[in-house]
Amino acid sequence: MNQKTWPATKSSSDGLRRFTAFPFIRKQTHLQNRPSENPFSDHSKKINTTTPPSSSNSCCSSSSSNQYCYNQDFSQLPYDIILKIAARFSLSNVRASSLVCRSWCEALRPLRESMVFLRWGKRFKHGRGGVKRNLSKALDSFLKGAARGSTLAMVDAGLLYWELGKREEGISLYRKAAELGDPAGQCNLGISLLQVNPMDPKEAVKWLYKASVSGHVRAQYQLALTLHKGHGPKRNLQETAKWYLRAAEGGYVRAMYNTALCYSVGEGLMQSHELSRKWMKRAADRGHSKAQLEHGLSLYSDGDRMQAVVYLELAARAGEAAAHPVKNVILQQMSTFSRDHAMLLVNSWRSLPSSH
Repeated sequence: MNQKTWPATKSSSDGLRRFTAFPFIRKQTHLQNRPSENPFSDHSKKINTTTPPSSSNSCCSSSSSNQYCYNQDFSQLPYDIILKIAARFSLSNVRASSLVCRSWCEALRPLRESMVFLRWGKRFKHGRGGVKRNLSKALDSFLKGAARGSTLAMVDAGLLYWELGKREEGISLYRKAAELGDPAGQCNLGISLLQVNPMDPKEAVKWLYKASVSGHVRAQYQLALTLHKGHGPKRNLQETAKWYLRAAEGGYVRAMYNTALCYSVGEGLMQSHELSRKWMKRAADRGHSKAQLEHGLSLYSDGDRMQAVVYLELAARAGEAAAHPVKNVILQQMSTFSRDHAMLLVNSWRSLPSSH
């Protein structure tokens, strides 16, 4: 999904568990609004959703039987609740959670199986691990993992469906993952809803916002871009710039460039040429070609011809045609030794890591 960088002007009862959860506090404090719905109702026949045998040392009184206590033995949670909690877990987290007690080990069996299918799906999709690339087998593996409750597999299956042109199937899987709280699923769902016909910008902004507040940097950038294009409830430049800055601080390179522009012109942020140059350089050092062009021009205006040539040459090699004439003018003003040294710096340049 290619996005423009800047918008156009428009049973733990058997005693065999290794450990149980520690009480948060000793005082009897109750949680409200215990979730009761089964998030895996589509697979209720495949997954054991019964409650493990209750132990004799329950900490809650009978008067609060419909509420959980902070110091409730977590091994007594119903299997479907455990699966909902762990739906977004990675393999390492699923393994660690399976060691809590026997009931958790049994409840998380479907997720451990889904991790196997997820790993094989990635192998088939990319042709790694000694297997040939086979998208049909990859999709089948992802779907089997998704059926066992893993949101990671749901997102990968949705992405593959989208790449194969089956957008409705992809959006359906993104939505399942999003409703289970997966930030990547929420982000992909939001982006997808902006690319279908007709668009649903209100719904898209809702899911992008959910992912953004969870710290998903791509969602933060996409939310800012969507608001910048006027797809939100109202055009708010301060809110737009806030999410550009949040994504930039999270390492998203395109957000760094847009943040630099916001500081440069004072759009949504207090105008600051110093902060603009800081973020422009950060984006340039991470391979953003437009930022390399802008930063190169800024260096030239400051009289630093050597570094200016380096960034302009990098921008030119990345396809920024506007960098060529300025670079050539500067090269004519430099000695042969300086030109050779500048090209040596360009050839040995490596971009810094970024989120994108």
